[in-house]
Amino acid sequence: MNKNLRWKGITILGVIALAVFAFYPPAEKVRLGLDLKGGVHLVLRVETDDALRLETETTVERLRAALSAANVQYAKAEVTSPTEFVVEGIQNDQAFRQAAVEADTVFSRSPGAGRYTYTMRPNIAIQLRGEAVEQALQTIERRVNELGVAEPVVARYGQADQILVQLPGVSDVQRAKEIIRSTALLELKLVEQGPFPSEQAARDVYGGTVPADLEILPGTSDPAGTGGTPGTVYYVVRRTAAVTGRDLRNARPSLDQNNLPAVSFTLNQDGGRRFGQFTEQNIGRNLAIVLDNRVVSAPRLEGRITTDGQIYGSFTQQEAQDLSLVLRSGALPARLTYLEERTVGPSLGEDSIRAGVAASLGGLAMVALFVLFYYRLAGINAIVSVTLNLTILLGFMAYIGAAMTLPGIAGFILTIGMGVDSNVLIFERIKEELATAKGVRAAVNAGFDRVWWTIVDTHVASMIAAGLLFQFGTGPIRGFATTLFFGLLANVFTAVFVSRTIFEFVLARRHPQAQTLSI
Repeated sequence: MNKNLRWKGITILGVIALAVFAFYPPAEKVRLGLDLKGGVHLVLRVETDDALRLETETTVERLRAALSAANVQYAKAEVTSPTEFVVEGIQNDQAFRQAAVEADTVFSRSPGAGRYTYTMRPNIAIQLRGEAVEQALQTIERRVNELGVAEPVVARYGQADQILVQLPGVSDVQRAKEIIRSTALLELKLVEQGPFPSEQAARDVYGGTVPADLEILPGTSDPAGTGGTPGTVYYVVRRTAAVTGRDLRNARPSLDQNNLPAVSFTLNQDGGRRFGQFTEQNIGRNLAIVLDNRVVSAPRLEGRITTDGQIYGSFTQQEAQDLSLVLRSGALPARLTYLEERTVGPSLGEDSIRAGVAASLGGLAMVALFVLFYYRLAGINAIVSVTLNLTILLGFMAYIGAAMTLPGIAGFILTIGMGVDSNVLIFERIKEELATAKGVRAAVNAGFDRVWWTIVDTHVASMIAAGLLFQFGTGPIRGFATTLFFGLLANVFTAVFVSRTIFEFVLARRHPQAQTLSI
């Protein structure tokens, strides 16, 4: 055996050893997707109208502040729909238009008798809807990643406002759903009055009509600590928040002064500066910590606070951890509604694995019988080549951490076909070369040399198709594309390098003048 052939054999054995090391034991190193491991499949809709309404309400609040600063008199400014608001009772039209110039960049203005109707510009509405879905997608992905789910799928689905979430191996489905859906909008607002035992009692303080710059929010179990009976209470708070969850830098579970579960948070530099000024100006007053339009605590400001604060209330340890998670991942820009929910049990996944393995082995057996019958002893070469192809492919999948899915198993079966196809091309070319009365060694070398570029062309074209499927496809399609891509890579190595080396090993043991080949 010449030195070159020995090194080829060592290379093949080394690749096989690395592949086996990468996936063995498969129960620990091969990740399984939702359809094989079990878990939950969710389809959610982003209520993008919420994002439009938030923009409209924010614009109205800014407009009120601008009109107040310019001493412009008006009767009311109210939101009438997610994309529209009206201002009525305007006394000085020219002064109003000068003060409202900022609103004109987002809304188009329609004049009336002492009133203006503002409608969101269509291009702005489309942009905000797209941004809301994209932000929701990123927020959900961050939350799912912090749940520790292996190989989750979070992607756009169906219509423009729908999101697909697949969580393999998740057992506590309800907790996962609540964490994903929680809007987790944190706001720190100044308390004007309260707590009150009912919403009507809070309104009565203002003669039944709450001023436009204030709002009434419910609280839980008398969070101000006044000793009241646990239950729902109501606070009158400033509508404009001093800081919001967008100013958060971090949130983590902690304990309050009574060693009960709480959530500590840290603001970013800009938020800390604004919060420091705000708390310094309002020492002695109560600050409402509002989460999703509900007051969870309303502590008294005893001094200036800059970057660090704490949310306490009737939390369990699990609730404090979940709240920290959703605050760290950011607030959702809009509500989510569930359109579809499917739970895949582990037993169904095991059945899929057994069926996939049976199909793969059955396909391999049928192919083996065919090539042995048609190509005789050379068929053993093809069987070894395809088997090593599957081994290397499995090693690739385990090494990069790709999830094995049912479509991925289909990719394995397709890889068997691709491997046999490559060997058929080579064998047929060798048979043509033998028919020209060339020697066996010359025929084998010519067969591999002349088929090489054909194999490269077909595999490169298929790999481009697999890359496009992965780029633009969702979970199952990506699983198939991943398996196909690495199967093609492995097939180039096994069909050309391994198969040729086997032929050379066989011929090296025969007489140099041998003129026959079992093919």
